[in-house]
Amino acid sequence: MTEQHEEKRRFSRILYHSNAQLTSGETTYACQVLDLSLKGCLLQLPEGWSSDPSEHHKLSVNLSDACEIEMGLILTYRNGNQAGFYCDQIDLDSISQLRRLIELNLGDSFLLERDLDALAHSG
Repeated sequence: MTEQHEEKRRFSRILYHSNAQLTSGETTYACQVLDLSLKGCLLQLPEGWSSDPSEHHKLSVNLSDACEIEMGLILTYRNGNQAGFYCDQIDLDSISQLRRLIELNLGDSFLLERDLDALAHSG
């Protein structure tokens, strides 16, 4: 089994449809978040979006006027206009907001604690 499939089992993804901004280099694109986890996301990208596979990206998701999640991303796969990204950077405020969002959507604190434990041990 591939590492990518193992990661999908270790981290619960929540379906969370939201508008977001993906910054690639000097360009910012409007995109749609399809799902989120503590270690990545699945995005619906605009037509014509392209990226160098080694390029680093930044995702900004506004949860409310006072609440935003920002994460640094690396492209892991692409299928048409959908792309999966691995989160390689996230600040403390953003991970706190993401944790709360996941906790509310999972409805099971055990699943969240399992994800946090896997995140702590993933290096």
